[in-house]
Amino acid sequence: MKNKTEQQWRQSLSPQAYHILREKGTEPPFKNEYYNHKKKGKYYCAGCGTLLFDSRHKFDSGTGWPSFYDCAKKGNVSTSIDHSHNMARTEVLCTKCGGHLGHVFDDGPPPTGKRYCINSGSLNFGQD
Repeated sequence: MKNKTEQQWRQSLSPQAYHILREKGTEPPFKNEYYNHKKKGKYYCAGCGTLLFDSRHKFDSGTGWPSFYDCAKKGNVSTSIDHSHNMARTEVLCTKCGGHLGHVFDDGPPPTGKRYCINSGSLNFGQD
């Protein structure tokens, strides 16, 4: 998956998903598909279909983006330091395709204390 050309990514993704996953974009808070989504199920990478998050780990962070305190499967999500916007943040990536998902912060609820703040446009939802 990581060896797709940018042209292939553009053809396979919506403009919004391309902007988020490939250009490290961010969607507006409170105006995205999954921030207030309450259905039970799983969230998959919109770029490659990899399982990323589970609704059991979703919580309302009040930030306007879907937030999770844990990943569905540890090896499917990776992190990298992001120095954009004159700050150091921990970027969250899909391990399989390298797509940008959002950022993770250390202000989440127990048991992990993590808040994976994820762009809806990087996800697809599927019910159990």
